[in-house]
Amino acid sequence: MDVSVDKLIAQTESQHQSDISNIEPGMPVEHPGDMPAQSLRRFNVKVKRSPINANACCSHAWRRWLVLGSAFLLSIWGINEMRTILTVEEMTFVQYFFLLLFGLTFSWITVAFSGSIVGFFLVLAQRRSPPQRLKTKLMGRTAVLMPTYNEAPDRIFASIEVMAMTIAKTGEGEAFDWFVISDTTDPDIALAEEAGFYLLRKRIGKTINVYYRRRHKNTARKAGNVADFCRRWGSNYDHLLVLDADSLMEADTILELARRMEADPDSGLIQTIPQLINGTTLMARLQQFATCVYGPVVGTGLAWWTDKEGNFWGHNAIIRTAAFMSAAGLPDLKGAPPFGGHILSHDFVEAALIRRAGWSVIIAADLDGSYEECPPSMTDLAIRDRRWCQGNLQHSRIITSKGLHWVSRVHLLTGVISYLSSPLWLMLIMVGLVLSLQAEYIRPEYFANEFSFFPTWPTMDAARALNLFIFTMVILFTPKTLGFISYLINGKLRKRCGGFFILILSFIVEVIISALIAPIMMLIHSGAVLSILLGNDSGWNPQRRDDGSLPIKEIIYRHRWHMTFGLFLTVAAYFNSLALLAWLSPAIAGMLLSVPLSVLTGSWRVGAIVKKMGVLRTPDENQRPVIRQAMDETRLTYEKAINASPGLVEIASDPKWHAIHLAFIDRVPSRPRGQVNTVEATAAMKISEATTVSEAVSYLNKQEQAHILATPELFQALSDLPQ
Repeated sequence: MDVSVDKLIAQTESQHQSDISNIEPGMPVEHPGDMPAQSLRRFNVKVKRSPINANACCSHAWRRWLVLGSAFLLSIWGINEMRTILTVEEMTFVQYFFLLLFGLTFSWITVAFSGSIVGFFLVLAQRRSPPQRLKTKLMGRTAVLMPTYNEAPDRIFASIEVMAMTIAKTGEGEAFDWFVISDTTDPDIALAEEAGFYLLRKRIGKTINVYYRRRHKNTARKAGNVADFCRRWGSNYDHLLVLDADSLMEADTILELARRMEADPDSGLIQTIPQLINGTTLMARLQQFATCVYGPVVGTGLAWWTDKEGNFWGHNAIIRTAAFMSAAGLPDLKGAPPFGGHILSHDFVEAALIRRAGWSVIIAADLDGSYEECPPSMTDLAIRDRRWCQGNLQHSRIITSKGLHWVSRVHLLTGVISYLSSPLWLMLIMVGLVLSLQAEYIRPEYFANEFSFFPTWPTMDAARALNLFIFTMVILFTPKTLGFISYLINGKLRKRCGGFFILILSFIVEVIISALIAPIMMLIHSGAVLSILLGNDSGWNPQRRDDGSLPIKEIIYRHRWHMTFGLFLTVAAYFNSLALLAWLSPAIAGMLLSVPLSVLTGSWRVGAIVKKMGVLRTPDENQRPVIRQAMDETRLTYEKAINASPGLVEIASDPKWHAIHLAFIDRVPSRPRGQVNTVEATAAMKISEATTVSEAVSYLNKQEQAHILATPELFQALSDLPQ
């Protein structure tokens, strides 16, 4: 009996040692390559590449004349109408300022209006006869990159598995290697990532190349993460398919992107238009419905007129590695954040630099099957937009860079104006209020300084003002209306959205709630712009994906100034005239109701009720794509495994997990002599004073634990302590 037990133990230990010795490193062998930082102040046209195929990088100028030209003419007409409305004689300074603000905001919406009209007819044509897909065998290699920063590991590894497996079933699996490149700083999430990756390797690692790397230091955030991969492994791949932690793509879409890249040797970047999915709250469902119904019209119009000078939105796009590494290395901007330092909204800049170097940048508006998720509440939307706002305002320092194509400059300018439009709208409201109060309470100067028998009466053409207001609303709502009509007249899509009446109800609900939320977001964006102008940096916070609920006290605190401003506008308008109060009531209502709106739109329960009613339904909810169903089912497996995964004490104490962790640790960059890392030094001191692994871990804070997990020497020192 004792002999058999000893034999069993010996066999178990032998198998255990064999499992440990067979653990593969987290990453493949490095293939270093150069990715120089590009100059924004200098560009030598002589080094710009010449296209391989004639006219491969030439766009159709007439498309720009049609869309931008019509937008320009509409803007001139609208501004002239407002000038006529304000006065038929001499204008005051306040009126000139009001006209300037109106001109800037009105011109901003005319481009989307013109582009959406073109996009409407293109979408109808695409739905009648879908474009043909390429069927050629892939010859190159593509690295699929999924950067992550403190995100849910079960979601990440489940999506990697289902995408990789669906590609493998097509027979093209050898053309793709799959990478999770982590910048996670939370030690618990880092350990969960390792557990998820270990399970991924066990499930598909024998037939599919999957890799994982967590950076020792997350310099330059996502852009730095991808650049680090390129400099160390990028030269081994022809293309990079860049995803986000919430991305999911159909196999046909991924293959089509790779085939288009191989078929066009002059293409540097091909961007899909992602569709929002998995919305659980009312806020998420509003965004999901809008991008699904209105998005194709706007996106297709944009893709059509930008042509070879498209844009990059940071994910769900394929990039030619040679173009990216040779032309898109980002420099640091001079000065400190928020306007200096690392470029936050790197995607627009990378697209502009790739185009500058002579490659085409294309938006593939005809490709479906590209998905992502969205913030679940106004609070989460505000946190994300604060970071995006800072990054887009940085573009004001990049627009004048040497050698950029003028359409690339338009993209950068669009990013700037997308956030400046909010304070412009806010100032427009305030200046309009001042004009009304001035007319009501301030004694006007009817006679100029020069002698005259006739007074200068302040005049305003009320009939024209009403007509211009109606026309402005038409310009503003046309993209939404055209998207809605494109679904309404398509029987298949209409049915999948719940039918004729449900689709109409969904459209009305989206328009009303979005109109109420719009003034709140205007104030949020205005506050973000002011914060940036005052020199405040956004930081880098992980994004919530599911429930957006918050304690009521925190919601009231976050919306306190929005309610206060709404109350101020109500009082000011009331004492002026009931007519002015009626005109401002849509904006005022949203501000005063900001707290209940935030609670309702961020609630998972309210979202579930709306979903059950069928309101704001999208076609994919009615008939879920196979890959999304597979992802949800696979995610349960990873969630269960990660919940049962060991913590830091067990990782350091158990030989198997100890070996797994050491195999997955990324190499540590050499430290310059004399430069001491205080976190590392403090962690080493705490470990040296502890008598057991558990005691040492109890001494360490989160930052120190994360540093130990990324440093082999410190992790080994922790493991050497008694258990």
